[in-house]
This record gives sequence, structure tokens and C-alpha cells, in this order.
Amino acid sequence: MVSYPDKLQKIIDLFEVLPEEEKRETLIAYADQAAAQGPREGETFDLEDVRKDEECTDTVGVFLEVDADRKVRFRITLGPQVQTLTRAMTAILCKGFEGSSIEDVMQVPADFVPKIVGAQLVRQRSQTVYYILTRMKSACKVWLNRERIKGREET
Repeated sequence: MVSYPDKLQKIIDLFEVLPEEEKRETLIAYADQAAAQGPREGETFDLEDVRKDEECTDTVGVFLEVDADRKVRFRITLGPQVQTLTRAMTAILCKGFEGSSIEDVMQVPADFVPKIVGAQLVRQRSQTVYYILTRMKSACKVWLNRERIKGREET
């Protein structure tokens, strides 16, 4: 059985019991929280990746901090044209991954997404719902590669 980081599992559990209408309302509530997931004054990050990709309607910034215990914190900035579902997934993933190990984030399969957004929205917006997860995992991979290189240089 697949295990997800605890905070993400709690969000998945919440969405799995909601009827479709409440699921949509909850996604909108999460989308409204996306702006609060941006970097805060005084924060520093181990990796910053700000760009506009072809599959996204606007610029997205992924900011990754990894502490001494290899636990992650993500902050995300979204341009004004980013769709509601991407905004919702941003808040869900930032909250769901908070305090998880970088390895756990890398190992999370994307199969939880339909449990949260529903199969119909996944079909309609297939690239959109996975975009933020892909960007977060990509940031983790870059960080891990840098750590490996640093480790080799120190030996």
C-alpha cells in the first residue's frame, strides 16, 4: 500500500469522503489560500525556480527550503493567470508536504490527485492538476543532485 506524508494523507482523507459539490467548494477554498503560500519576508531558500512553462498559463515560482534533517518547506508564487485548480493544488501540496523528508516528496506517486480533484476534473485538466507536483519534485531532484555533487567535492 502506498503511504503519503501524514499531512497530505489527512487532506486526501478529507476529499475522499466529500460529495462532488463539496469537493469543488473545498478546492475553491484551497485556491483562495494559494497566495498565502508565497515566500515571506526574511525567508531564505536552498533553491528558487521561477519560470513560465508552455503547459502553464503564467509564471510559477517554486521555492524550496531543506533543513538539517532533510525536511522540506515549499513556497510557491503564482502569476495572475494561473487557473483555479492549479491554485488549489498549490495550497494542498504546500500544506501536505510541509515537514516531509525530501525523499518522501520524491517518492509520492501522483495517484492521489484524482482522489482530491475527482476523476472528471483530472480528465478535463490533466496537465494542470499535475503541474505543481511535477515542479515540486523537480526542485527536490535538483537539490538532491546538488547535494550529491557537494558530497563528492568534499571527499
